Amino acid sequence: MRETVTGLVLTLNGERLLEKCLTSLDFCDELLVVDSESTDRTREIAESCGARVIVNPWPGPVAQFKLALAEVRTDWIVSLDQDEYLTDELRAAIIERLAMQEPVAGYHVSRSSFYFDRFMKHSGWYPDLLLRVFRTGQMDVSASGAHYHFTPRGKTGRLIGDIRHFPYESFSQHMEKINYYAEEGAKALREKGRRGGPVTALLHGAARFLKLYLLKLGLLDGQAGFYNAMAGFYYTFQKYIRIEETGKWGDN
Repeated sequence: MRETVTGLVLTLNGERLLEKCLTSLDFCDELLVVDSESTDRTREIAESCGARVIVNPWPGPVAQFKLALAEVRTDWIVSLDQDEYLTDELRAAIIERLAMQEPVAGYHVSRSSFYFDRFMKHSGWYPDLLLRVFRTGQMDVSASGAHYHFTPRGKTGRLIGDIRHFPYESFSQHMEKINYYAEEGAKALREKGRRGGPVTALLHGAARFLKLYLLKLGLLDGQAGFYNAMAGFYYTFQKYIRIEETGKWGDN
């Protein structure tokens, strides 16, 4: 008997690439979109692509995924972000491997992300292996700061082909996301009892830059690699100075 699959996407104001994302998943038996009260055309686009849309205010990534997973009735799930889509090669690989009904909990896939003027090949951005194809009930979802992770409950395989990822429209949007990620990262570190301050922030920021630009060969990604490494410094610096921010500003 053929195993069934759901294409799952969580959204918030994702009209930019959502149609391309959902079109790449149109081989799925169902498309499920869980939307966090978008104010653009996200829900309209999802419905026009044949998706079932559930609207739920954003409770954080873990809670939102748990809500979404409870709605899935198929054997398999292919999960994408709203700014991602499957290449034809990966799409074909998913269809082929699921038809084989292998005894695995899921498959890891590589993600190729675009930054500034290119798809990054170094800088710690590629192959960026992620568990995005998995059996229903055979994975756990967790979060670290603003980032979520899927962990398989059993053996996994790897698929050929890439997820194409377009995380930013501009440097301005990247800075907006860094602000959010730094705030969430600071909260997570604070809860773990970590200390911050300017010296700690500078040291961790410098270490992040060197890791991305030298150890991860960001210098081979041209200007994009340098800009990304500098953004990494800024993000890490912000995260560590914000740990001890509470109560410092006063009530002016």
